[in-house]
Amino acid sequence: MRQEIKIAGFGGQGVAFAGFVLGKAFALYEGYEAVVTQAYGPEARGGASHTSLIISDETIDYPFVQQPDILVALSQEAFHRFYPTLKPNGRLLIDEELVTPDGDIPSLAKIPSTRMAEELGRRIVANMVMLGYFTAVIGMPSLESLLKAVETSVKPGLVELNVSAVQSGYQYGNEGGQS
Repeated sequence: MRQEIKIAGFGGQGVAFAGFVLGKAFALYEGYEAVVTQAYGPEARGGASHTSLIISDETIDYPFVQQPDILVALSQEAFHRFYPTLKPNGRLLIDEELVTPDGDIPSLAKIPSTRMAEELGRRIVANMVMLGYFTAVIGMPSLESLLKAVETSVKPGLVELNVSAVQSGYQYGNEGGQS
């Protein structure tokens, strides 16, 4: 098993942190090999940002994603830049209020992650809402592994908020919010 995943958006959306948490869930709590690489523009917020993650049950010999199996697009620019690289039959997950896909995409799964995060009280946890949704739609890592990764990665005072964000995204995905 080898999965190449790209999470892309703009600075300030927590793209790098989402990749770190997802990689930690797979590597520490699921027993997979994982490699995470990050790239972002020179701006602290608002510039292009993306994280690439490779998950495998074997040694990873090349650490860069060429054609993702799964693309998570959190901005229109990210969609336009990375959708052409998605493997045929790859899965596309988007924040439906920030990304408008071109044409009919059969592998599309969408969630209003930013709005859901705002309803939880902090827009910044939209990345965690998306990770919960990712787990529900993709079927891995397990929710338990993802929650452990979140709990051990955020400041103690923010654990409850981030766990709630993951759970809300997971619930949305399990309730059929996958159009």
